[in-house]
Amino acid sequence: MHKIIMFFLLLSAPFLQAQDTVSGKVLDENSQPLPGAAVYWQDTTISTSSAQDGTFTIPYSSDNMYLVISYIGYTADTIHVHTPQYISHKMTPDSGSQLKEVVVDKTRASLSRSQTKAANVSTMGAKELLKAACCNIAESFETNPSIDVNFSDALTGSKQIKMLGLTSPYLLIAEENIPAVRGASQAYGLSFIPGTWVESIQITKGAGPVINGYESISGQINYEMLKPANDIPFFLNAYGDTGSRFELNTHFNKKVSDKWSTSLFLHGNTRVSKNDMNHDHFLDNPLGKQINVLNRWQYTNAEKGWVSFLNFRYMRDEKQAGQVDFDPDTDRYSGHHWGSEINTDKVDVSGKLGYVFPDMPYQSIGLQTSFNYHNQESYFGLRTYDIDQKSFYSNLIFNSIISNTLNKFATGLNVTYDKYGEFVNTTDYSRTDNSVGVFGEYTYDNVNNFSIVLGGRFDVHNRLGAFFTPRLHMRYNPWKDATFRLSAGRGKRAANIFAENQSLFGSSRAFNIAGSGGKLYGLDPEIAWNYGLSFIQKFPLFGKTTEFVVDFYRTDFQNQVVTDLYASPQQVLFYNLNGKSYANSLQVELNYEITMHFNIRTAYKYYDIKTDYTTGSFERPLQARHRFFANVGYETHIAEKGKQWKFDVTYNWMGQQRLPYTGSNPVEEQMGTYSPSFSLVNAQITRTFSSVFEMYVGAENIGNYRQNKAILGANDPFGPYFDSSIVYAPVFGQMYYAGLRFKIK
Repeated sequence: MHKIIMFFLLLSAPFLQAQDTVSGKVLDENSQPLPGAAVYWQDTTISTSSAQDGTFTIPYSSDNMYLVISYIGYTADTIHVHTPQYISHKMTPDSGSQLKEVVVDKTRASLSRSQTKAANVSTMGAKELLKAACCNIAESFETNPSIDVNFSDALTGSKQIKMLGLTSPYLLIAEENIPAVRGASQAYGLSFIPGTWVESIQITKGAGPVINGYESISGQINYEMLKPANDIPFFLNAYGDTGSRFELNTHFNKKVSDKWSTSLFLHGNTRVSKNDMNHDHFLDNPLGKQINVLNRWQYTNAEKGWVSFLNFRYMRDEKQAGQVDFDPDTDRYSGHHWGSEINTDKVDVSGKLGYVFPDMPYQSIGLQTSFNYHNQESYFGLRTYDIDQKSFYSNLIFNSIISNTLNKFATGLNVTYDKYGEFVNTTDYSRTDNSVGVFGEYTYDNVNNFSIVLGGRFDVHNRLGAFFTPRLHMRYNPWKDATFRLSAGRGKRAANIFAENQSLFGSSRAFNIAGSGGKLYGLDPEIAWNYGLSFIQKFPLFGKTTEFVVDFYRTDFQNQVVTDLYASPQQVLFYNLNGKSYANSLQVELNYEITMHFNIRTAYKYYDIKTDYTTGSFERPLQARHRFFANVGYETHIAEKGKQWKFDVTYNWMGQQRLPYTGSNPVEEQMGTYSPSFSLVNAQITRTFSSVFEMYVGAENIGNYRQNKAILGANDPFGPYFDSSIVYAPVFGQMYYAGLRFKIK
């Protein structure tokens, strides 16, 4: 096993992955370049425009199949693209009319769903990410109805995301299809990715494709970074809010030659003042600072079929949480004031190398490779938790067709290596995980109304054993603007019980593991099946575009590492599932274009999530059974010199949530069985002064709703009833912010 791993480590060292761009040139009827032609993937927000010489480069993903090229005065063309390739396209003049003046005042949706992909994928473009002035990926989903965003605890200010009612460990979170937020980074990893670095986010409901691994159970989130070949020379974003949080993002981009481009991304944030809005003598948000640096290089030689990316990143993040009077220099481990510090260093090196066969543009080969080092040193009161992770990942992929482009396949080989150093107080949980897997995926797409993707992979893991992972995605368009989808798949993963439940360290709970001889903290691996049905219908209503969506997904666990907060408020139990555990998720959406540039999105979500615990069958704690979401966005027409107003309002209603058991505590330290329902309203106004400068102001939690008692035992944090992990609502209350964006194009 180790020899196989070393062989592939050496094999992949010189390489990086196939990416995954489509390049080409747009020409007029006389074979002359057409600068400024719009090039975009159908049903997405991923777009670019042709340069002065007519050339263009646009990111490619197997999820994108139809490339649209348009130019004023010419007939728009849609090209079926099945692999990364070079396209030389000649436009045809529009002979239907001679236009004296054309005003284009229609923009593509910032959040879109495809009606042509087999998987249930929605895409958030850069425009959607700006709606909430998001500072990191964890805060970028507030306007997306498919993702639930909650605070993980009352101390760290960290936000936890859920999809289909399951927390982020059951999602595969990838950066340009390389698994990124996993293992040691599960608790805080999303906060380490600045939102301004991201070009788009693809959200897949249900089990993801086998090409990206076996761990995906409830879905996949893949974020695409800005590409050096397409980025602008300079970007600046400055942000500040009433919680004393300040951020600065700068991007520098340079085209070194006709084939090489590079970008330098700099991010810094800090919180400098202590806030205690609920007067419990604990900080509502941690003090802290972060420095984050990324250097990207892109090489593109489309005519010869080569494209590559190379990334270097360093990040340092520091957080201080706990009581307002806590001073780490004098109070650390003293028992005088309760406090916590979480300091994290990350170093990432990753890259991709791809080759498209010049004589066979439907055939390509590529390699993804990444090395990550994550080191967290932390303590919570009198308890310490340190974890470091050294990871290597390599994925070799070959794409081609069978007879014709209706039948495509992908196959490859995957190697993963993770070495953990993990200590809870003085107990050593260090370990090494490694796996080798092979995969294959077949796609049939008749381009018209039917597609199916069948995938499977076989992996050998030193602690999970040898296992097979099947996946299925199917699409059928029975009539105009209607799409049915079906998906099914199996996922398997190793639960990192401490890294994934760090919020529980902010309590006096004892950690107890009821092991059964398994190789994962004495526990067995988690195994689950996910099944899904989806229906989308678009139709005109009063002459405006309307979209109706129904999604139903069910996750059945064959085995689960149960985190039991019902047995006793003084302990948390970890044990293998003995019985049933399932999650049913129903989402109904109605999206409507009221007038041009005036859109409303609404969604109702129902969750039925239950697990058999040692004391009975209960709902999953801190998960609302009913939720309602609405987002209203309005933009004025773009005036002279690019001036424009943008308005955005998001409303969230959360129903009652089952709370962990606190009934054996003294009455004043109990929280009841269910939380109250509540509503949150966020809003933002953006003023664009020109195509290169804009300012924005916004507010979160305008109604100033706060959880009545966010921390149990706050008056005696070293006592037996202290618990800051039972958080169902905001702690800070109203928050106002302002910022600016400046570009050099």
